[in-house]
Amino acid sequence: MIEYNICVRCVMDTSDKVIIFDADGVCDHCRVFDRDIFPVWNNGSGHEQSLKKLVSKIKKAGQGKDFDCILGMSGGIDSSYLLYLVKEELGLRPLVFHVDAGWNSQIAVNNIERLVDGLGVDLYTEVINWEDMKNLQRAYFKSGVPHIDTPQDHSFFATMYKFAADNNVKDIVTGGNYSTECIRNPKEWMYYQSDSIQLRDILKKHGEKPLKSYPITNILWHKIFLPYIKGVNLHRLLDLMPYDKEHATQFLVDNYGYERYPQKHFESRFTRFYESYWLPVKFGYDTRRVQYSSLILTGQMTRDDAIHKLSQPGYDPETIHHDFEYVASKLDWTVEELMACFNSPNKTYNDYANQESFYNTGAKVLRMFGKELGGKR
Repeated sequence: MIEYNICVRCVMDTSDKVIIFDADGVCDHCRVFDRDIFPVWNNGSGHEQSLKKLVSKIKKAGQGKDFDCILGMSGGIDSSYLLYLVKEELGLRPLVFHVDAGWNSQIAVNNIERLVDGLGVDLYTEVINWEDMKNLQRAYFKSGVPHIDTPQDHSFFATMYKFAADNNVKDIVTGGNYSTECIRNPKEWMYYQSDSIQLRDILKKHGEKPLKSYPITNILWHKIFLPYIKGVNLHRLLDLMPYDKEHATQFLVDNYGYERYPQKHFESRFTRFYESYWLPVKFGYDTRRVQYSSLILTGQMTRDDAIHKLSQPGYDPETIHHDFEYVASKLDWTVEELMACFNSPNKTYNDYANQESFYNTGAKVLRMFGKELGGKR
């Protein structure tokens, strides 16, 4: 049994089974941030010329078209604030691209509508076949792996990249950023959502029928073919400018009627249930540790405040049974069937076919050429 330990600087602990602490009690997540990320990112400062050059390139590629880039939007704070910046500050003409996987919260729907209407931009929504999504999510529940949010995430990436390729759009902008996400979820907690080999294996072993129209992508297609053959590129614009989560949230609240979420990623009803209850209670993985640690390292939260918040559960103990009933009902299960999955033996991504070695090799190559920062594993 691993002796419990927690980083003296952030709040990552031994629930990450491969965490390493130095002699001063600082974890390797923090050391990777100091060594690889901060010197290049620098809190988003010093990238003015790079940003200006990139925006000019996007505008030029979009000349004569209805829009010059696709902006993937979930309704969360990062993508919502990016939409404001892209339209009002950078002068781009984005098409807002949203994927409805069947789990949008009403708050997310309202927030997307408020931003789209308030900024006068066009919204395109791709609706995932619910029978496919339900079939795949039931398979992931029955598989016993912790990363049961993969069916949603995989469909988001696959659909957006396919739309860009089909419509000859060269630039996709995303709300991904180091300011709030400089620490990654450990691989054992959330395995690569784009691993189509694993997705197909879990479906084969636990699915109830073949998929009809669910969009499946693969790492070679969106990491090599699209950027280097088709010229479709993904840009993390928030990394090229100072970005403070609380400032951004309050700005959207004051100017667009944006409604706050209790926690990052809670724009999805499924993700709220998964990250607040299923993952920490069944597996002992609390994603708030990753989220809070990122904010601590970027100066947006104190460690004491994070520890205080972590002392309380991420879900409401008095209403969690309603979430169980809601998720079970959506999946056409009884609560007892969902609980049977909860009580089943825990598995990991290594219990199913996967492309881990391919991902590891690709990450090393990307880091070698400066295309990826961080990623200690």
